[in-house]
Amino acid sequence: MKWLKISNNVRALVILFIVLLLAALVYKVYESSRIAESERKTIALELASLPLEQPVDYVQQVKPVLERRCIVCHGCYDAPCQLKLSSIEGLQRGASEIRVYEPRRIESIPPTRLFVDAKSTQEWRSRGFYPVINETTQSPENNLKNSTLYRLLHLKKLNPQPDVKKLPDSFTLKLDREQTCPKPDSINKYTKEHPLWGMPYAMPNLSTAEYQTLVTWIAQGSHTMAPPKPSLAIQAQINQWEAFFNQAPNKQKLVSRYLYEHLFHARIHFSGSGKREFYRLVRSRTQTGEPIDEIATLRPNDDPGDRPFYYRLLAYHSSIVAKNHIVYEFSNKRMQRFRDLFFTPEYNVPKLPSYERGEGSNPFKIYAAIPAVSRYRFMLDNAHFFIEGFIKGPVCRGQLALNVIEDHFWVVFFNPDKPMITNNGEFIEKMADELQVPADFDNNLDLLRIWTDYWKGQRRYMEGKEAWFKTIGTHEIEHAMDYIWDGDGDNPNAALTVFRHFDSGSVAYGLVGSNPETTWVIDFPLLERIHYLLVADFNIYGNIGHRMSTRIYMDFLRMEGEDSFLAFLPVNKRKAIRDKWYVGQRNSIEKLFSAPQEWLTTESVKGYKTNDPQRELYQIIKERLKHLEKHTTALNHCGSPGCKKLSIESTVKRTAIKRVDNAMIKIAKLQGEQLHSFPDVAFVRVKADNPEDDLTYSLIRNKAYKNVTSFLADAHERDRADIGKDTMTVVKWLEGSYPNFFFSVALSEIEEFSKRCAAIRTDKDYEKFVDQYGVRRTNPLFWELADWFQDNDRQRKPVLSGLFDLNRYQNR
Repeated sequence: MKWLKISNNVRALVILFIVLLLAALVYKVYESSRIAESERKTIALELASLPLEQPVDYVQQVKPVLERRCIVCHGCYDAPCQLKLSSIEGLQRGASEIRVYEPRRIESIPPTRLFVDAKSTQEWRSRGFYPVINETTQSPENNLKNSTLYRLLHLKKLNPQPDVKKLPDSFTLKLDREQTCPKPDSINKYTKEHPLWGMPYAMPNLSTAEYQTLVTWIAQGSHTMAPPKPSLAIQAQINQWEAFFNQAPNKQKLVSRYLYEHLFHARIHFSGSGKREFYRLVRSRTQTGEPIDEIATLRPNDDPGDRPFYYRLLAYHSSIVAKNHIVYEFSNKRMQRFRDLFFTPEYNVPKLPSYERGEGSNPFKIYAAIPAVSRYRFMLDNAHFFIEGFIKGPVCRGQLALNVIEDHFWVVFFNPDKPMITNNGEFIEKMADELQVPADFDNNLDLLRIWTDYWKGQRRYMEGKEAWFKTIGTHEIEHAMDYIWDGDGDNPNAALTVFRHFDSGSVAYGLVGSNPETTWVIDFPLLERIHYLLVADFNIYGNIGHRMSTRIYMDFLRMEGEDSFLAFLPVNKRKAIRDKWYVGQRNSIEKLFSAPQEWLTTESVKGYKTNDPQRELYQIIKERLKHLEKHTTALNHCGSPGCKKLSIESTVKRTAIKRVDNAMIKIAKLQGEQLHSFPDVAFVRVKADNPEDDLTYSLIRNKAYKNVTSFLADAHERDRADIGKDTMTVVKWLEGSYPNFFFSVALSEIEEFSKRCAAIRTDKDYEKFVDQYGVRRTNPLFWELADWFQDNDRQRKPVLSGLFDLNRYQNR
């Protein structure tokens, strides 16, 4: 009887389980039906409020909203969920849960470059991207129902941005935050769990008009028109340049290959073309006159295949974002310069080099036939472009390269006309093996090679340079300045300033700011290796082995540039100054990488008159390059050496500028603990009585690092010894691609603004300062001010400007 009782109990439990399961299924069906009915009613109400009978123009109506409200966070490789909204093709491609920026990745991942690695939406689906707009039967109802983009916009409308000073901790704003990428089948769960996470995420709501424009366009099917074709005049230039690149002789083919590997990441702008008309230099399977069929290779020096290929100029129709907008001008003057540099000199190219990895990735071997001075001159002509290449990158988050550099330093270059060993083609060719940069670590974790191969090669190269250095004798410091390139009298690329803003950076013309702790003096082999290491050969999709080898080798290059600067200082000061730069770190690095030391005791300069030769040297370099100040100032202000705006300012505005400058000088003197609470980059709008006279400034915090070479450490974690050496640079233009904060102050209050800023000592002081002058991401006026800065930069620099990215905007 006992077993019968147990059996009955089991039967009762089974029946209860089945009943509960059926109830759950019934509830799920009911709940799904209820949600579907609720969605249907919501969409019906939405559609009833939309002017569907009026076609929405993508270029005139939709694109401006996407650019100012969406692309400012979804414009590059680091766009959340890889959802790039900078073009209709990016919207059609959709999103992916795979993170491009994953520094500890063990294996590299397939590249996902828009326009390059897949040519159709279906190809992207096969690569794991999922849709964010409707891909089923087209109707207004389906277009909203099946659009994740619409659901996120609508979620924000239902749950507006909280009306608070700072957003709550439920908003995750760190760049390395865990991604949440809702798909069509998980959007309901997402909206239930994160009701405040609508788009624009953690930003003020769209205006009613902006929301209606986007939603109407989505309901109408997200249509757009084909991009415009080049004008006849520009098409003629395109044909001329393609003919230039695709000439048959080996000499021309070698030069074209060299130019392509240095310009593949450029936004090429033709002289006389529209201000926002840009092109990319690509390798295509098709020749001029046929549709371009770009050959997708991971790197520009990878093998394009056995079939004939052609260099083509492909129109770039995406919205321009500042963080990867690196412009290079094509003109008749430029083509003539290329002819003078690469074809006037006599040299032979009997055989074209291969594309095999190893020798095929070593530019000092591949291009040995081209005179070294021609290659160096080519890079010097637009040195800003090449330095910006590794600072801003073709990638969008440069922490890997930037962790090795200071927050503020100057860059000057060795004179190509001086008989230096690094201008000697025979020496460079002899040292080609030693100058090879790491380029073969895509799925290789053998980091010992950075010590056994690359460092030993670097050491042998340095020993070769050192042997020459010991033969040059001692020069008066004024005479030694002849070794510093002066821009041939009028080239502003001779003096540059680099700013690092944690994991992003920017490059200004001239020697900007107070004397930096370090300066780089760059020669041809160093400039070429920087380009290949961090631009041409760098793989953002690579694994940790590739990243760490790149990271460590960049340490070698940084030290090389800094040591060249130290060589201009007296022997008895060099080591002390060098050790002071990286307290504790320099010694540990030298234990790992024992560098030649004889140059430290080889006197090469004399004539210093003070006990502070570094400051004296800075003054001498400034004097050497002061003739370029007019050009560099104009370029920083409006992107053109002939900036008319600087010469036509009214007397009233000049008076206002002087007043604000005096106030900003006090802020520029802030240092150490006073800067603890400040962001890396802040934009300031100074509002005059006449809006046309409003002024712009950037406050740039330069953080000091003992531990600048720590690859895996959080760069925000610095001890008091570091913070005590922080400085501030103030410039009269918008510097950087990622503003961390906005301030707005009336001209009448500028002295009070400066006074309060200088009085900040604690986070609480800073918060009060922000209450008075700051514009938080919760401020209803946030978008208005963001738009003003975007407009101001575009008006000043119509060719060079791009959309500022707001991913790093602080919640303070």
